[in-house]
Order: sequence, then C-alpha cells, then structure tokens
Amino acid sequence: MQLAVNLVPWEAGQLARAAEQAGYAAVLAPEGLRSEAAAVLGLVAGMTERVELISGVMQIPGRPPGMAALTAATLNAVSGGRFRLGLGVSNPDVSLGWYGVPFDRPLGRIREYVDIVRQALSGAPVMYQGEHFEVGTSGPLRLLTEPSGGRVPVLLAAVGPRSLRLAGEIADGWLGVFTSPEAVTEAVGHIRKGRGSRGLDGFEVLPSLPTAVADTVQEAADLVRGHYVHLMGIGDPARNVYCALARSMGYEAEVDRFAERIEAGDRRGAGAVLPLGLLDRTALLGPVGRIADRMRAYAEAGVTRLGIMVSAAATGPEGRLAIVRAAAHALESSGAAD
Repeated sequence: MQLAVNLVPWEAGQLARAAEQAGYAAVLAPEGLRSEAAAVLGLVAGMTERVELISGVMQIPGRPPGMAALTAATLNAVSGGRFRLGLGVSNPDVSLGWYGVPFDRPLGRIREYVDIVRQALSGAPVMYQGEHFEVGTSGPLRLLTEPSGGRVPVLLAAVGPRSLRLAGEIADGWLGVFTSPEAVTEAVGHIRKGRGSRGLDGFEVLPSLPTAVADTVQEAADLVRGHYVHLMGIGDPARNVYCALARSMGYEAEVDRFAERIEAGDRRGAGAVLPLGLLDRTALLGPVGRIADRMRAYAEAGVTRLGIMVSAAATGPEGRLAIVRAAAHALESSGAAD
C-alpha cells in the first residue's frame, strides 16, 4: 500500500512537496464548497516532480464532458503525464442547487460522461448522442492538446453496490470516503463483480480518511468533529450520503440527534452527539503506533493507496505538515508499505 495526501488548497504547494519528500505516491485536490480541483493541481504540477496528481473529485454536474476532457488533457500535459481524473456526481442538493443539473439516473449519467471523456482523450473526433449528453451535433469534439504520458486513468467516487460495480466495469480505480476496513472489503467485492474476468490487477482502491495524531483516540477524535459536521451537514440530512452511510453502520439514532441539532443551528452540539465509534471506524486517530495498526487493516482489506485527509483535523499549517510526516512514519512501521 502507498499513501496519498488530500491537499488543502491554500497550502497545496507546501503540502505536496512535503508529501513527495516523505515518499507519498500521489496528491488529491478536493472540489466542493471551498475550491475547485484544476487550479490547485496546476499549481502543484509546477512545484513537484514525481507524485501523481488526482482530482478528488471533479464534479460531473459542474462540467460538460468536453470541458472535463480538455481539463484532464491539459493537466496531464503540464504535469508530464502525472494526472489521474477522479470524477463523482456529488449529491442531489449540490447537483441541483449549485449547478442546476438534476440528479436523476446518476449511474446512466456517469456511464455516458466517462464514455465521452475517454473518447475525447483518445484524440479521436467525438460525435455522441445519449440519453443524458449530446456532443458534436454541430461538428465533432476533438482535442488538440499535445499528448503527454499516454492514457489518462479515470477513477470514480462511488458508495452503493451498483455504483461500485459500475466503477469496476468502466473505471481504473475507486475513490472512497467515510469508510472502515470492513466497508472497504465489501466495496472491493462489488468492484470485483464489475471487473469480471479482468480481476483487480492495476485497479486503484483509494479511500481517503480524516487523520489526526494525538496521545489518545478521544483527543484525536475531537480534532476531526468539525470535519464530520461539515460533511454530514451538507443539504438535507435525509438525502445526505454521509448521513446515509452512518445510518448503514448502525448509528440511526445518533444521526437523528445530529440532524435535530443541525436544524436548530447548533453545529457545536451536532458535533458533540457524534459517537466516538463512528469517528474511529472511519478515520485514522490516535498515536502513530495505533495509526500504523489501522493502516495494516486497510491494506489487508484491499486498499492500494490510502488518502491522508490532513484538512479534517482542527490544526494549522505546521500541524498538517506534522500529520503528513507522522502518517509516512506510521506506514513504514506498519509493514504494509509497497
């Protein structure tokens, strides 16, 4: 297993260089309410030499497929072939509320989108008419970007069994969040079904985990509560994918109490009702030795790269750099490193 770091946009260059020096294989640029991925990765491309650059994830509702392909081709060219295209459909509230794109039939939308992007990245002219997208109706889409480094891998964010099977079928990797080693094992089973006879050779399994280093698990958990409040507080809790995942893990009553506190405008109280068990199962928390043990469990579950989400901890720039270094040390001592 290798490591990747989820970048904080305003510290992206410093974090990426520190991760590269510490032996990380990749960096991921998030895209959401705080920043978009392409600008961050363009900066990082010019400040690093070796690490792979992953959009984690570009929002499918936010870009027509032709623009996504052009962005991917450009980032791949300026980075010398180091770019990997991570894509996701986001959630219903963001898709419609931010981008004005309905969230209906997301799996069909993903399939067509990836098909168009792959065709465009091949350099061939694209004329496509599907149920969700039409491209090239007044003339074919064709990218003229100078090729660099060959084929751009596509990684998909996926949660449910059908979307995981789709990722196995049409993508080169899976980007996961909010997941335990047991959940990774289950996800890999669905991905394997989508892969069929191809197996998992060369397929990336990359969940990203909130990470906080402290003397005790409780202290570390308190550092990431705000991150969970942010994710689980996006949009309507009844439709929020992270709330749904927490419910599926057996925390129905706790999520209900969380939703009540969010509705009342009490975000601090919402964080306080989140149980330690939920946070500990879906994050890397505690001293380095315990984090090493958790890394070993994720590697045994099938993770090929583990994303270290330094932005989740309530700390400053030096604290985030310390997490990067501590996670590298934990992997080295875990015995799970490639």
